[in-house]
Amino acid sequence: MSRTVLPRDFYARPTLEVARDLIGKVLVHETPAGITSGIIVETEAYIGESDPACHAAPGPTKRNAPLYGPPGIAYVYLNYGIHYLVNAVTEPEGTPGAVLIRALEPLEGEPLMRRRRARGTGKKAAEFETSALCRGPGNLTRALGISLLHNRRDLVSSDLRIEDAGFPERPVAWSRRIGINVGVEHEWRCYVEGSPAVSGRGNGRR
Repeated sequence: MSRTVLPRDFYARPTLEVARDLIGKVLVHETPAGITSGIIVETEAYIGESDPACHAAPGPTKRNAPLYGPPGIAYVYLNYGIHYLVNAVTEPEGTPGAVLIRALEPLEGEPLMRRRRARGTGKKAAEFETSALCRGPGNLTRALGISLLHNRRDLVSSDLRIEDAGFPERPVAWSRRIGINVGVEHEWRCYVEGSPAVSGRGNGRR
C-alpha cells in the first residue's frame, strides 16, 4: 500500500476538521535505531486564545510560539514534568491551534516500541500488550522516541511526519477532552469506536 506525506494545506484548516481527518493517518518517526509508526486512533483539538485549555490562552509566549507559526509543524512539550506530548499545529499562520495526538495502533517497529516503553520501568518488553504500547499521549511519544528535541519539527518534510496510507475509514465518536481541568465542556476529542488502543472511556457521541 502506497503512503504519501500529508501536505501543509492539510493542516491549514479549522482545527476540528484536522482532528477528525487525522484519524486513520499514520504518525511516523525515523531514528538511527529504526522506524516506528502507528495509526492515529485518538486526537484532541485545542483552539485559540479563547480556549482556556489551549496553551495559547495567555497570548503569545516563548513556549507557545509554535502554535502561532506555520501549520504542519510539531508542537512538543513536557507535561507535568513527566511526559512529552506531540501536537500537530493547525490553522493559518498567526492563528493558534493544534491537535494533540492521544493514541496510536502500532504499525511498524513494535519491538523497538517495546524496548523504549520498558526502559526504566522494571518491566520486560514482552509484558506490554500491543494495544497498550501507544495508548495515551505520553506513552506514544515514549514508544516512538519523541522528545523536546522534536519541538518545531516539520511534519511535512522531516524524520517525524504524518502520512496517508489509504486505510479505510472507521466509525468515530466525539467526546469531551480528558486529562484537563478547564474547557472540559467542549466535545473536541475524536476517537475510533472500539479500538483497544484508545485511552480513556469511549462514551462519546457519533
